[in-house]
Amino acid sequence: MRRLRAIASNEGVLLALVEARLAGEPLQYLEGNVQFGPVEVLVDRRVLIPRPETENLFDLVSKAAVAPEVIVDLCTGSGALALAFKTVFPTARVIGADISPDALAVARSNGSEVEWLEGDLFFALGPDLRGEIDLLVANPPYVSEAEWDTLPADVKREPRSALVAGPAGTEMVERILGELDSWLAPGGEAWIEIGEKQGWLAGEYPVEVVEDQYGVDRYLRWT
Repeated sequence: MRRLRAIASNEGVLLALVEARLAGEPLQYLEGNVQFGPVEVLVDRRVLIPRPETENLFDLVSKAAVAPEVIVDLCTGSGALALAFKTVFPTARVIGADISPDALAVARSNGSEVEWLEGDLFFALGPDLRGEIDLLVANPPYVSEAEWDTLPADVKREPRSALVAGPAGTEMVERILGELDSWLAPGGEAWIEIGEKQGWLAGEYPVEVVEDQYGVDRYLRWT
């Protein structure tokens, strides 16, 4: 928003922004930043735009977690979750991991107080973290390939790889759940954001389904 105010006096630039918005460019990309809980993060086409449901995840977890010493945010994107948790738990070791070097470039520009690691899910983490994670959060891709075709035009401006998991849509979530137990510390917990029709995963793994602020199945909690 500050960016838009700063250029509002430049008629040519403002007109270009209006045209871009009418063409389907997400407002957040035009503004260049998003408020997420206690932090403001820069966003552009290299990263997924943080959603209210993910901010609600932060709110739920930050109230439930008890002084975690090691926090990992898988599929960190812009780094919003990791940076927000570092604000709430300043003495914790906080790690944000992502497979996309472009996304990590944005995350690094948003803050250096978090460790940023590149790699595919747990492959990004060093062996020293196995069995040591007190809190793991993840907002992985959970859209199916068929669902991609039905998404609004402005959502399709966001990175496809940050949205689409595969034919079923649950591929990334199930990979995380399949390896999670060996990475959590004793008493550790994990929260994973899921699609609204993916609550059935609770019947396959030792997790509970938690609703979002709209009453929709949105998170899996592993404790």
